[in-house]
Amino acid sequence: MANMNHGPRARMPQEHAKNFKKTLFELLSYLKNYKVAMAFVVLFAICSTIFTIIGPKILGNITTEIFRGLMQKISNQGGINFTYIRNTSLLLVILYIISAICGGIQGVIMGGVSNDISYRLRNQLSSKINRLPMKYFDTKTHGEVLSIITNDVDMLSQCLNQSITTIITGIATIIGIIIMMISINIPMTIAAILIIPFCMLILGKVVKSSQKYFSMQQEFLGHMNGHVEEIYGGHDIVKAFNGEENAIEKFNSINRTLYQSAWKSQFLSTMMHPIMQFIGNLGYVVISILGGYMVIKDKIEVGEIQSFTQYVRNFTQQINQLSQVMNTIQSAIAASERIFDFLKLEEETEVKKEKLSIEDIQGNIEFSHVNFAYQEDKTIIHDFSAKIKDGQKIAIVGPTGAGKTTIVKLLMRFYDLNSGKIMIDGKNISDFDRHEIRKLFGMVLQDTWLFHGTIEDNIRYGKLDASDYEVKEACKTASVDHFIRTLPDGYHMILNEEADNISGGQKQLLTIARVILANPKILILDEATSSVDTRTEILIQEAMDKLMQGRTSFIIAHRLSTIKNADLILVMQEGDIVEQGTHEELLQKNGFYANLYNSQFEVGEE
Repeated sequence: MANMNHGPRARMPQEHAKNFKKTLFELLSYLKNYKVAMAFVVLFAICSTIFTIIGPKILGNITTEIFRGLMQKISNQGGINFTYIRNTSLLLVILYIISAICGGIQGVIMGGVSNDISYRLRNQLSSKINRLPMKYFDTKTHGEVLSIITNDVDMLSQCLNQSITTIITGIATIIGIIIMMISINIPMTIAAILIIPFCMLILGKVVKSSQKYFSMQQEFLGHMNGHVEEIYGGHDIVKAFNGEENAIEKFNSINRTLYQSAWKSQFLSTMMHPIMQFIGNLGYVVISILGGYMVIKDKIEVGEIQSFTQYVRNFTQQINQLSQVMNTIQSAIAASERIFDFLKLEEETEVKKEKLSIEDIQGNIEFSHVNFAYQEDKTIIHDFSAKIKDGQKIAIVGPTGAGKTTIVKLLMRFYDLNSGKIMIDGKNISDFDRHEIRKLFGMVLQDTWLFHGTIEDNIRYGKLDASDYEVKEACKTASVDHFIRTLPDGYHMILNEEADNISGGQKQLLTIARVILANPKILILDEATSSVDTRTEILIQEAMDKLMQGRTSFIIAHRLSTIKNADLILVMQEGDIVEQGTHEELLQKNGFYANLYNSQFEVGEE
């Protein structure tokens, strides 16, 4: 259960203000890849808006015609022109239908753009994960990383699909409405648009105040996902140690912070709507009074007043919609910032003058004055030096924290050295491509890793193009073929997400079969038999002895009885080699190794 002890890092994001403008420009820059599609979105939005905003003016003409007809009928000078009203109404219906079609096309195009952006971002994030150094994952929980790929990308996609069309349509509608209002009456238009500065001022203040809470909301959503993923993944350990109350308390702490940030961000954002509505209603009252006065002065027609008031209503509605959509935009900007920050993370770098081949590698390895620290002030490996010949079986032993596993991580270039060098056949491993050099190694760890899929697929992971025959032969060598055949679906049995529908020892056997199938030149066995019973351990040991013949092998072991036949034993303590030699030679020295071995022997007898 990774990172169980330290849990989520509950720091307050107010410590570093999020850059709204910078992230917004980055997002707009990303949208440049969809210039053509966005141009069509804008075009259809404008068309839809034009046909919509013409409607009130046509309705005004109909109202004016009805008013004039009534006045003429009262004075016995004529009547209402129903033919004009019918034709004009038909034209209005056609315009609204065209507007709806344009709006639908706009939505379809924007939906395609938002889904494609989500698709591309997830691909980029997935590729980025595979290029990040191991040290990044040492400081993050799985849930925090997953939250970026799921929650943040989904939030951005929803914003693009819903808010962008609203913004484009809203802006186009506001511009069109202003033009139409000017065509009706300029003084009334000036009075109507005076509300815009007040709206923008309030909008700016609310956005500035609430953005930090939206950023906090997205961050602590990631913390919550990390905590839940850890607790669920290790629920058996939590129950075994009665850790339910502690888990609930930690969850409640994160949930409270998430609630506070979400409440504050939502409160500030929702306040925009009633404020904007109040300002819009004030403008509506002013326009009604001013319009009535102008009708009395015979400076405007009655139908034009009806059109203008409808335009003012639409105008305030668009401003309200734009203020409401800021809620989603702020969440999307916070999500975008996390996505772009993740994509900018420093990757594993490769600096090579020429690409070295691994084809002729024999397996002679030399550690020369190796120094390494996970953190600058805490050195783990001090001046480590050792020479290993091709085909030797090397055991690395020592107490917990001595640096045994760190050595093999350095050998596979999971981390780069602080100083010193590691040579394979006289060539510095830093001159090899990371992916190439890792093809040399087969690794069996104490913590098994199997994915959701068939047993056959899990074993074939070691060699993706392996035939069914090769897979079964590898299983026979690992003494696991018989066990697989006893399962309900044999090699096609599906392992669940946690692979807990088979025992720990069986999982270890499958990972060993996977390494056998890969047929590496160098083996790394990190407590490979620690989680199996004695009978299974004997079977594994026999298979490993066959596999290690002719190959350089590193065995990290706590049970010293399993490495008696090693060609060389390196005894580590606090990052240094304190002793080296064969099992018999080290016992004769009666030093640190002898003390370790005898203490285990005594404990075993007890």
